[in-house]
Amino acid sequence: MSGIPEPDEFRAEARRWLAGVARPRAADGEWGSGSDSVAVFENWTEEQEREHTARVQEWERTRYDQGWSAINWPQEYGGRDLPAYYEQLYRGEEAAFDVPHRPEIFPVTQALVAPAIGLWGTEEQKRRWLLPMLRTDELACQLFSETEAGSDLAAVRTRAVREGEGWVLTGHKVWTSGARVATWGVAVCRTDPDVRKHAGITVFLVRMDAPGVTVRPIRQMTGGTSFNEVYLDGVRVPDTDRLGPVGQGWRVTLSVLAAERLDSGSLGLDNADRALDLAGHLSRPLTGGEQQRAADLHIRTLVQRLMGLRVTAALVAGREPGAEASVGKLYATETMRRTSDLVSELLGPRLVADTGEWGTYAWTEHLLGAPGYSIAGGTDEIQRTILAERVLGLPKEPVR
Repeated sequence: MSGIPEPDEFRAEARRWLAGVARPRAADGEWGSGSDSVAVFENWTEEQEREHTARVQEWERTRYDQGWSAINWPQEYGGRDLPAYYEQLYRGEEAAFDVPHRPEIFPVTQALVAPAIGLWGTEEQKRRWLLPMLRTDELACQLFSETEAGSDLAAVRTRAVREGEGWVLTGHKVWTSGARVATWGVAVCRTDPDVRKHAGITVFLVRMDAPGVTVRPIRQMTGGTSFNEVYLDGVRVPDTDRLGPVGQGWRVTLSVLAAERLDSGSLGLDNADRALDLAGHLSRPLTGGEQQRAADLHIRTLVQRLMGLRVTAALVAGREPGAEASVGKLYATETMRRTSDLVSELLGPRLVADTGEWGTYAWTEHLLGAPGYSIAGGTDEIQRTILAERVLGLPKEPVR
């Protein structure tokens, strides 16, 4: 495509292409058909995760090969060099078609890790990693969180020690989504314990099949194992797999976290819409309290979408969104909480007793999973600290 198409022209072209490769979703208002899954975190076995990942990879490769992926990337990486918000325009059209649901590792790879490599990688690293990741031939997970560090990512203890032409990594990471299917893990490591904690960090890309890497699934209260612990026991990593300068890993990490929070603003909207559909299809009239909760949730979804448009407008204007990302993340987690409250009131005992009725017991997956997003992607407390310091100008927390 030569030049930048008008948004309406681009969306029409996307619809035509999608209509040729995918089936439309069920018509609006068609209640009780298809999957009733509203899981926040997938409840898969390892075999199911691998099977679904392969299906999504097949779809993502089709998109990439036909020019509908990596839309905002340069042509040398298979993109179309369009403004970033055109990816959101495409996603809006794709939502009307029956395509495989993208689990978390796909946006992590394409929207978090690949841009970080584009920003911090050497030319050789860009040639080696970007095309396979954008096409999803290779997937990447985040080896960030540690049990000892809590919400303070800069307090990581996983060590990387220089040895010859490479590094030896030793430590433990936790809450890693997609570790079982990832090719690479982006590991935040401490390389200098004697300097201020933010200054002694370096980032590496670690092959997940390397000797010394052990992945152990974590059993969730839903029964599934979407998350994992990852043990790094003397893992050797060549210096060519270091991302960014030694000691500058905190800046590299921030570029990933900023993209993650930016991507979090649409969280929970699909399930909120489904909860409102549930309210409209009950076999009894809503009580006054239920009507109030449903109206409140409806208004929240409108506001959350407007906040998303504000982020898009910032991208269109050529600037990186700032506080909007943290506001959006906070707002989204509250939307998820209020979705849980409404559904609990609407369903009552049907929420905890599996009668086989469509769209009832499936909501347990949402109720058990939604609280996790007050932690994932930066805790609510961290988002409030960002807003307090960077927007309200309140004193910074003391640096330890």
